[in-house]
Amino acid sequence: MKIAKVGNLIEFKNGLRGIVEKVNENSVIVDLTYMENFLDLELERRTVVNHKNYKILKES
Repeated sequence: MKIAKVGNLIEFKNGLRGIVEKVNENSVIVDLTYMENFLDLELERRTVVNHKNYKILKES
């Protein structure tokens, strides 16, 4: 399993995408405002994603 780094673009949970802001031991904190439809989805600005539950789309 490859662990994301700060600035990486990741995808998780049914196609949600975001930019990694912080890397923790078991998870990453992701900024979801990267998505064009962020306001339409009515999500929180940030979320926590376990390392097992995402894939890296673009490395910084």
